[in-house]
Amino acid sequence: MAKYTPMIEQYLAIKAEVKDAFLFFRLGDFYEMFFEDAVLAARELEITLTGREGGMEERIPMCGVPYHSAENYIARLVEKGYKVAICEQVENPAEAKGVVRREIVRIVTPGTVMDARSLSETSNNYIAAVQSDAAGFALAACDISTGELYVTRLTGSFERLMDELNVYNPSELLGAAEVLERIQSGAGAMLRTAVMTVRSEESLAAAGLQPITAYFSDKQLAALPDGGREALSVLMGYLQETQKRSLSHIKHIRIYEPNQYMVMDPFTRRNLELVETVRDRTKKGSLLWLLDKTVTAMGGRLLKRWIEKPLMNASLIEERLEAVDRLYNQLMLRDDLRQSLKEVYDLERLTARIAYGSANARDLVALRASLEQVPRLRELCEGSGSATLKALAEGIDPCQDLMSWIADTIQDEPPVSVRDGGMIRAGVNARLDQLREASTNGKQWLAELERLERERTGIKSLKIGFNKVFGYFIEVTKSNLSMLEEGRYERKQTLANAERFVTPELKEKEALILEAQEGMIDLEYALFTELRDRLVGQLSRLQQLAERIATIDVYQSIAHVSAAQRYTRPTIGEFYGLEIEEGRHPVVEAVLEDGVFIANDTALTRESGSMLLITGPNMAGKSTYMRQVAMIGLMAQIGCFVPAKRAVVPIVDRIFTRIGAADDLIGGQSTFMVEMMDIQIMTEKATSRSLVIIDELGRGTSTGEGMAIAQAVIEFLHDNIGCKTLVSTHFHELAHLEESLRDLRNYCMAVKESGQNVTFLRKLIRGAADTSYGIYCAQIAGLPNSIIERSYELLNAFETRAELAQGHAESTAGKEAAATAVSRKPQAELVREAVESSPEASAPTALAPAAPEAAAGPAIQLSLFPAESPETDKSAKKTGKSDKVLEQLRHADLMNMTPMAAMNFLYELKKQLTNN
Repeated sequence: MAKYTPMIEQYLAIKAEVKDAFLFFRLGDFYEMFFEDAVLAARELEITLTGREGGMEERIPMCGVPYHSAENYIARLVEKGYKVAICEQVENPAEAKGVVRREIVRIVTPGTVMDARSLSETSNNYIAAVQSDAAGFALAACDISTGELYVTRLTGSFERLMDELNVYNPSELLGAAEVLERIQSGAGAMLRTAVMTVRSEESLAAAGLQPITAYFSDKQLAALPDGGREALSVLMGYLQETQKRSLSHIKHIRIYEPNQYMVMDPFTRRNLELVETVRDRTKKGSLLWLLDKTVTAMGGRLLKRWIEKPLMNASLIEERLEAVDRLYNQLMLRDDLRQSLKEVYDLERLTARIAYGSANARDLVALRASLEQVPRLRELCEGSGSATLKALAEGIDPCQDLMSWIADTIQDEPPVSVRDGGMIRAGVNARLDQLREASTNGKQWLAELERLERERTGIKSLKIGFNKVFGYFIEVTKSNLSMLEEGRYERKQTLANAERFVTPELKEKEALILEAQEGMIDLEYALFTELRDRLVGQLSRLQQLAERIATIDVYQSIAHVSAAQRYTRPTIGEFYGLEIEEGRHPVVEAVLEDGVFIANDTALTRESGSMLLITGPNMAGKSTYMRQVAMIGLMAQIGCFVPAKRAVVPIVDRIFTRIGAADDLIGGQSTFMVEMMDIQIMTEKATSRSLVIIDELGRGTSTGEGMAIAQAVIEFLHDNIGCKTLVSTHFHELAHLEESLRDLRNYCMAVKESGQNVTFLRKLIRGAADTSYGIYCAQIAGLPNSIIERSYELLNAFETRAELAQGHAESTAGKEAAATAVSRKPQAELVREAVESSPEASAPTALAPAAPEAAAGPAIQLSLFPAESPETDKSAKKTGKSDKVLEQLRHADLMNMTPMAAMNFLYELKKQLTNN
C-alpha cells in the first residue's frame, strides 16, 4: 500500500498540532505549505501554486515563500484574521540521521503580533480573555507588544461587557464557546473583526502549561476580582501555547474597577468621533487627531487610553489639570520637553522585544539614546513649578547604569543582523580582540597577495575574492589564462568570462581567516546575548520609566493644543449643574478654513432647566451644538482644557448619544429599530449623573407615532431619571411640553430670512421654532425646481387643512374644550386627524403628485372652508365674492412674494371676506 514520504509524514504530524493555522514548514531557504494550506495561501497571498511528489500517485499541492521575506507574508495573513505556525529545523542537517527534526517555534495570531511593521505605533494591539459566571463577567486584556495587562470584574448585564470590550477593541478574543457565540451575536459592527478563539482553563491545563503562579506574585493574584484568576489563566496559558518563549515582560497586573472611568457604549464612542471618524474610520477629524501632539509612540497610545477612559475621580482630574495649567503658561518649558522627548524611542516595545529575545543591537542603541534624555526630562519636570510634574519626576529612575552597559558594549552604528558581527566595541573582550586582529591581518595578507600575483603574472585585472560557497579564490579573465604559470594554480570554478583558482598558500591562509571570522561572530553573538539577558533582569525599571515618560508626553501634548486653540481650564467636581459660556466644538473649529465658529452658551442646572428641547431647521447646527456639549464634558474629565470662555463641568458617569441614521444591515435592524434599541439602553442605564443626547428623536415612523414616542421618552427621562438631557427634534409641535415639564426649556437655532434667502445663524436662542426649512435645504442640495415647487404646493395644502380642521374643532366644541384637548394631545396628532377627517381628504389632486400630462395645468386650490359646514357664510357664496377670493388665490405668485407683500395680500383677502 502506497504511503507518503517521511518528510510529508513529518509535515502531517506537525500540522495535526495546529489545525486552525497555516503551517510554515521550513525546507532549506523556503517556508513551504502543502495540501489545503497551499491552496488557500496561494489565493490569499497571490503566489504561485505548484505541486510535488509525496509518495502517492497524485502530486501534492504546494506553495512557498523565501524565509528572509517571510515576515511580510505572515503579516498579510494575520491582517486577514488567520493564524500562522512557524516550523523550523531544530538540528543541523549535516548531523541529522534521516529526516531533519522540526518543531513549531511560534504561532503568530492577530492578538500576538510582535513585528513592528505590523503594529500601529500609536495604538495598542490587545488580546482579551472573558470568563463568565452567574453574577457577571471577568475580563483580562493584554498587549503582548508592550507588556500591559489589565484585569477587571463586570457585574450586571451583558451590555456592560460589550461596552468594556469595545474600549480595548481586541484583535483576538479567548473564552468558552458559548460566551464567544453570545459576544459574536451581540457585537454589532464593533467587534466583528476580532478573531474568536475557543479556550478554557481545563483545555490549557491539559496541555501541561505553567500556572500563573509562575508569572505573578501571591500578592498580585490575591487582589484579583472574582473570575479574574480564571480569565488570567486562560490568557497566559494561550500566550505560552502560542509564543513558546519567555513572557517575562508581562509582570504587572493593572486591576481596576469599571466605575473608576466614565462609561460609553460603542455608538456613543462612534457618534462623538473620539478616536476615528464615522465616515472614513480614520484618525483625522477625530478628537484624538486634534489632541495628539505627542512626540513618542508610547505617549500617543497613552493619550488614546485617556480619551477612551475618562476619569471619575475629581482629585485625579485636578492633578492632571494642574500639570496642564503649568505647561499651558510656559511655552519655553513645553518646547524644551518636546525637544528631549523627540530623542526617546518606543521604550515599551523595545523592552518587550528585549524580553522576547528578538531585540537586535540597533534596538539596544535606541534604548541607550532614550536613556540619555532621562536626566534632562527629570530636571525640566522638577523645575516646572507643577506639583504633579514634580511628583512624577521624583518617581523617575534614570537607569543610567543600564545606559552605561550598552554604551560600553555596543558600537554606535551596529548592523541589523546579530549574526554578522560588527556589534561589540573593541576592548570589551580580549579573545574577541585577538580574533579581530587575526582577521584584520589575514585581510591585509590577502591584499598583499593580490598585489604580488599581479606583479608575478603581469595580469592587472587579477583579483582575489570570496563567497560563502567556494571560499577565497583568485579570479582571472579567460583572455589572460595563457599568462598563468603552469602547475601553480588549481582550478576551482569556471565562469562565463573567467576562471577561479586557488594556490596552496591561499588555502592555508583561508582556513586561518575563516576560523577567526567564525569564532569572532560566535563570540560577538554570545557577548550580545549576555548583555540582553542582563537587561531582561531590569525590565520592571524600564517599564516604569516608559510609563512616566509617556505621561509627561501626554501632558505637554494637551497643554500644547490647549494653548494653541485658546482653551480654558474647567471647574470640575461632584455637583449637578453644567454651565458653559461661549462653548465651541473643538474639532469643527479646528478644521474651519474660513469664517469663525459661532460659540453658544449652555446651562443644564436645577434652576434654569436640566433638559433642553431644541427645534429648528436642518443644517442649522443642532447636532454640532449637542456634540460639543458632550465633548467639553469628556475633555474636562480626561484632564484637558476645554473650548469655552468659562466651563463649570460636573463629573458625568455615562454619556449616551443617539445621533444620525444607521441601519444595522448585518444584524437585520432598521434605522428606527436601532434608534429604539439605543433609547432602551439609555432608559435602562442612565442615572441622574448621566448626560443624554438624542438627535431627531422619533424619526423613522409616522408623524403621529414618532411624536408620541418622542414625548413619552422625554417625559420618562424628565420624571423618572432626572439626567441632563439635550433633545433635538423637527416636531416643533412638542414645544408645549415646556408648560407641563418643570425642568424642560425650549430652545431653537436662530434663522434670518431676507426675501427668498434664508441664513442659518448657528446661534442657540430661547424659544421654539415654527418650521424646519426642509424644502429650503432640499433646494440647496440641488433638487429640480419642479420638485421644490410641488413640495411647497403640497406643504401649503397640508397646513391649510390642519388650520381648517382645528378651527372647525374649536367652533363646534368651544374654545375651552379645544384648549383642554390640545393640552392633552400632541398637536401633530390633531393635524393628522384633521387631514383624515377633512371632506377634501379623498381628492387625489390635493395630496398625490400631479400626473405628467396634468403638470402643465393650473394647480387645484383647496377650499378655504369645510364643505357643508354650519358656520359657512352661505350669503357670501351667493354673492360670488368667495369665488373671487379663490380666483385671486389661484393666480397669486406666492413663490416670488416677499413676506411683507404676502401679509398685505392676505390682509386684502380677509377684508373682502369681512365686508361680506
